[in-house]
Amino acid sequence: MNARTTLALSAVFIATSSFAQPYPSKPIRFIVPFPPGGTTDIQARMINDRLTARLGQPVVLDNRGGANGAIGMEIVARAPADGYTMIISTVGTWAVAPHLSKLPYDVQTDFAPLIHIATTPGVLIVHPSVPAKNVRELIALARQRPSELTYGTSGIGGFGHICAELFAVTAGVKMTHVPYKGSAPSLIDLMGGHIQVLFNSALPTMPHIKSGKMRALATTGIKRMSILPELPTIAEAGLSGYENSTWSALGVAARTPQPIVDRLNREINAILQLPEVQEVARADGSMVTGGTPEQFRDILKSELAKFSKLIKQAGIKGDGS
Repeated sequence: MNARTTLALSAVFIATSSFAQPYPSKPIRFIVPFPPGGTTDIQARMINDRLTARLGQPVVLDNRGGANGAIGMEIVARAPADGYTMIISTVGTWAVAPHLSKLPYDVQTDFAPLIHIATTPGVLIVHPSVPAKNVRELIALARQRPSELTYGTSGIGGFGHICAELFAVTAGVKMTHVPYKGSAPSLIDLMGGHIQVLFNSALPTMPHIKSGKMRALATTGIKRMSILPELPTIAEAGLSGYENSTWSALGVAARTPQPIVDRLNREINAILQLPEVQEVARADGSMVTGGTPEQFRDILKSELAKFSKLIKQAGIKGDGS
């Protein structure tokens, strides 16, 4: 064997050895496409350190907010398909935004689903001046006064907007949309009586419900919330068939090798079963889900179809359309 052949074989051996390194062999970038402090960020952090321990490599959080999650999603869609860049995002980013904006990626073809993380219902609340004391009375009031009731949201296509439009379509009523730049300003204006109705996350509303500054009528999910067990769901309270919750899920770039997808799914499922993780979720009003990549793929397909239909029925137009 001459020197040239020996060098060639050595190069092949080195390349093959590095290619066959067990996953993961370097830090993983975990993108949260929203600012720190929100529900999605909290869920990412409850997974992050535990996943680092289980994988034996750092999992580094990277908050890349902007464009309602699209900036972070594009980073992952364009990342190498090697499992070293993953994202956690919400139903709004995964299943609503594709119907309202021209996005630089396709959620079904540019991502490999990893796992569905949690479902979080919202709360239907009204200003104390609204005479309706329950969902049936609110529907009757809205029918008596078409378009007079105003509802606030964090913006077009946001969770509160979709909840309200689904409520209006299901109940056959009309209310007037008042979009804000975020949920906090809409909450302030509800307390001030500038708007009458709001669909919002449970956690930030609870102190104001208890103080009497707003009245909670029902929750939006399929089951009652553990942190507000006295409140019926909207379906229980008289609007049969109504259900809408925000949810979070993880994905990686499309064509990521299946063994890597399966490894991440297995480790995160194990984390989601930990009692302390489930307690963090419950404290935020969420219910842990988990499951297989295929189950998340099915959920995404179903939710895309659901919101496509609703957006057409309600005539919702995206920003700039």
